Amino acid sequence: MSEGERFAEVGRGIALCYDETGDAGARPLLLVAGLGQQLHSWPQGFARALAERGFRVVRFDNRDVGRSTHLDFRPPSVLAMLAGRIPAVQYHLGDLARDTAGLLAALEVPAAHVVGASMGGMIAQTLAAHHPDRVLTLTSIMSTTGARGTGRPAASTWRRLLAKPPTTRQAAMDAAANMFRHIGSHAFPFDEEAVRAIAGEAWDRDPTTVGVIRQLAAIVASGDRTAELRSITAPTLVVHGDRDRMVHPSGATATARAIPGARLVTIPGMGHDLPEGAWPRLVELITEHATTAAAS
Repeated sequence: MSEGERFAEVGRGIALCYDETGDAGARPLLLVAGLGQQLHSWPQGFARALAERGFRVVRFDNRDVGRSTHLDFRPPSVLAMLAGRIPAVQYHLGDLARDTAGLLAALEVPAAHVVGASMGGMIAQTLAAHHPDRVLTLTSIMSTTGARGTGRPAASTWRRLLAKPPTTRQAAMDAAANMFRHIGSHAFPFDEEAVRAIAGEAWDRDPTTVGVIRQLAAIVASGDRTAELRSITAPTLVVHGDRDRMVHPSGATATARAIPGARLVTIPGMGHDLPEGAWPRLVELITEHATTAAAS
């Protein structure tokens, strides 16, 4: 079992930081992190629970966050994004999906079970659409299609999203606690200590914030991906909470409708996080999905 961080060259000058949990010969399962989130946003305990179910679990930092390659171009402002003024140098979700495919190639993994949360769900969806041979099964968690008016944050969430970014480690921890207390799973205990620990580690690994804006611009630049999702052939599971204030549950409904044969599962009381109380259900769903697809 290996839990040490490593680096993989995935092409086009991008290196991704990743780690692995589980037996090297087990079923490969890739966890794709969300907007501004680093590999440890998938808690190690969650990764271990999946490894115990027979998976080789790979977590990684997407480009522009954590210890993966950071680009150096100036991102568009939020107002420019809203106006559709996206610079030509801006990457999009397709580029992030190519990074992910490149990581699998570097690990000599022909195809994997791919699980993405939030923006990670968008990347996983795009990977399944653009690189179908790389995806054994797709699990899209608390994500959406990019369709206008679908899966949008609540007004109360927007106010928090538009706050000034933190400039100290303590401020980052405070901001994370405030945000996840708001968007988190109200039917499950809120573990503020764990949220603060993840935010503190994220600051230690990468205190910059400009890359997050470039990632956000990638989502905006990719627009409505509904037509693209109709080409997905991988067996697909869509999971969402009914208390999600970051990505409205309509995003899950739209995703499941767009992907042929997709199954939608709603977890009562779950918001836009991975509370430990929901791990058993999530691990069960992911394992059942992978196992059923392999048997069919």
